[in-house]
Amino acid sequence: MKTFKLRKLEILEHDKQMDPYEIKLLDGLIINREDEHDQWLVEAYIDKAYEDYFIEKQNQEIMIQATITKDTNEPATFITNIQSINKIGNQINVLLLGKIVDKGKSIVEDLLTKLVKEGYEGLELIREFKKSF
Repeated sequence: MKTFKLRKLEILEHDKQMDPYEIKLLDGLIINREDEHDQWLVEAYIDKAYEDYFIEKQNQEIMIQATITKDTNEPATFITNIQSINKIGNQINVLLLGKIVDKGKSIVEDLLTKLVKEGYEGLELIREFKKSF
């Protein structure tokens, strides 16, 4: 396993034409589990104000962009599921487990743009994206 500092976390909202929505991090880690499923674990320590949003998304796949180690690095794109939401005082800790899909940001952006133009949205967009990628 390899552990990295999570510098920035953005949610790619499929109902908002995949515009990134930044989650303000208090702290965070991202772990390449190096398992047979190529899974990554994202741990975001954030303000409790985001709790309702993540509870609402708990049973859905969530596409995220994560900037790792340095703010100047290109973000990697992941398709994730929420594993847990933990209250810690006035903050929460959200654990996301997923797979990296970033084979080059322009490839991902081009594919998403194409699928949105074809009329895909919501969970259908995520399924078609996974199939096409």
